[in-house]
Amino acid sequence: MKKIWNIQEIKTLFKKPFLELIFEAQKIHRKHFNPSEIQISTLLSIKTGLCPEDCKYCAQSSRYKTNIKVEKLLKIDEIIEKAKQAKQSGSDRFCMGAAWKHPKERDMPYLIKIIQEVKKLGLETCMTLGSLNDSQAQQLYDAGLDFYNHNLDTSPKVYKKIITTRTYQDRLNTLNIIQKTGIKICSGGILGLGEKTHDRAELLMQLANLKKIPDSIPINMLVNIKGTPMENNKKINTFDFIKTIAVARIMMPQSYIRLSAGRENMSKNMQTMCFIAGVNSIFYGCKLLTTNNPKQKDDLQLFQQLGLYPKKKIIYNKNLKNINTLNTKMINNTSKYYNAIMN
Repeated sequence: MKKIWNIQEIKTLFKKPFLELIFEAQKIHRKHFNPSEIQISTLLSIKTGLCPEDCKYCAQSSRYKTNIKVEKLLKIDEIIEKAKQAKQSGSDRFCMGAAWKHPKERDMPYLIKIIQEVKKLGLETCMTLGSLNDSQAQQLYDAGLDFYNHNLDTSPKVYKKIITTRTYQDRLNTLNIIQKTGIKICSGGILGLGEKTHDRAELLMQLANLKKIPDSIPINMLVNIKGTPMENNKKINTFDFIKTIAVARIMMPQSYIRLSAGRENMSKNMQTMCFIAGVNSIFYGCKLLTTNNPKQKDDLQLFQQLGLYPKKKIIYNKNLKNINTLNTKMINNTSKYYNAIMN
């Protein structure tokens, strides 16, 4: 029977001593996942800028003067080439985002074709296109879409302060529409919007109490983008960020928790603590829609230092020597990790 969380239970988790909380999260993580394995996704913006929404953190909103380059819908051939590169670099899921409030009916054949072509490459597919109606969601499902990303961002209270063009209930309704088709949900939030611990607890409660818990939960750290109303927001405390990861892992033990936007601004030590707290997925590549991401060679070096390996074997040796040997060694050692559950 699915557990229904209440806010007091979640606040109690947040109040736990840091080391005790991290240890509990790591034990739960090891019960459900191989702690050495990382799921890797690549994210591509297929339509950039001029979004009618007013999300105060976003560079793509037409309301703010940012330095992004506005781009119309990419040609399908361009997208497929990017997907091939993503697979070659080790990603097993290709995510595509369009800066829309919602797709129009005239866009559906284009989206369907993209899904079908990317699937032919042997990659999982994910899209984030804004709100969907029942017909659109069904069409994407029929085309073979595996995941749909639609973040809740934060608590209902804070949400009202950062977005006025779409209600919190609108987002919940879209998630419900998507889940009814059978498409897997990717939904998470952004930390550093000015929220308090109570708001982080409420965000996790909303996600955990959905009819079906999201299969994938991206946790973003706010990137302060010049020209947006949040360009001067105070950076979230490192320990508060990691604690939120740990609580998410405890509450949603079978979901993949993805370290998403803001990773370029995280030290290797911070990323390492996030992996210990329960992160087992990242976005790979130099850019996430419009924000920078760590270089691939830096991620590979971190994986080597931590003994992590991707779900799919990486074929890449331009900037990091002996990477194929490295992957072979890590894959051969997958059964040699310490099992905290048995101790």
